[in-house]
Amino acid sequence: MDPAKAPILYLDGVTVSFDGFRALNGLSFYVEPGELRAVIGPNGAGKTTMMDVVTGRTRPDKGDVIFRGEHDLTGLDEARIAELGIGRKFQKPTVFESHSVFENLAIALKADRRARATLFARLSPHQRARIDEVLETTALAAFSARPAGALSHGQKQWLEIGMLLMQDPDLLLVDEPVAGMTDAETEQTGALLRGIAGQRSVIVVEHDMEFVRALGTRVTVLHEGAVLAEGSLETVQNDQRVVEVYLGR
Repeated sequence: MDPAKAPILYLDGVTVSFDGFRALNGLSFYVEPGELRAVIGPNGAGKTTMMDVVTGRTRPDKGDVIFRGEHDLTGLDEARIAELGIGRKFQKPTVFESHSVFENLAIALKADRRARATLFARLSPHQRARIDEVLETTALAAFSARPAGALSHGQKQWLEIGMLLMQDPDLLLVDEPVAGMTDAETEQTGALLRGIAGQRSVIVVEHDMEFVRALGTRVTVLHEGAVLAEGSLETVQNDQRVVEVYLGR
C-alpha cells in the first residue's frame, strides 16, 4: 500500500474473541487522512473493542490494522502506537486536578514526557506558543491559570482533548465526548472536533444522535462486531437493518 495514497487507518477482517464471544467479527473499514468519522451502534456492537485494538490494548485473533499505509498495529504495544501518532480520549476525563490548565498542557508536551519535574522552568518560546494555540483551540485560554479540578465537566473534556493535541497525533479516537454535558457544552464540543479534523483524523464513538447529526459527517454503524451500514446519518437512519437492531429500540 502506497503510504502517500493510503487511508490513515485501515482495518481488514479484524476478529477478536473473549471466552468464545466474538467482540469483533471480521471488522473492515477505513478512515481517510483529515476525516471526521462517527461510529455508532448498540451496546456490545464492538465499538470499545475496536478502539482497544487500534490503540494496542487488545490484540486481535486475526486481521490487519494498518496505520498510514505502512505500520501494522497488531504487533505493537500501546506506547509505540502512541508514539506513531494515535491518541485516545476515554469517556471519563483524566486530568491532573491540582495542576493548572496551563500546567496540564505542559505536562502533555510530546517532547518532554520524561522530565516533568523541570518542565515548567525550561519551556521554549515555541512550546509556550504551542500551549497558547491549544488553549485557544479548546476555548480554555481564559482559564489557563485555574486548577483543572475547578473546571466544569465539559471543560475537563476539552482540556483532555487539548492534552492529546499537545502530543500532535495524526489520529484521535474520542469516546462519547458529550456524555453528561450541557447543551451549550455539547455544541461547543462539536465545533471543537470539527475544527480539529482536517489537520488530523478524528473517530468519535457516540450514542447521542443529535450530536452525531451536528457533526455532519460520515457515520459507521457497528453491530455484532462488524459494519452494518455506512454513510451519512440520514442514509443509515433510513436503513431498515439499522432501524431494527439499533434505532428502533
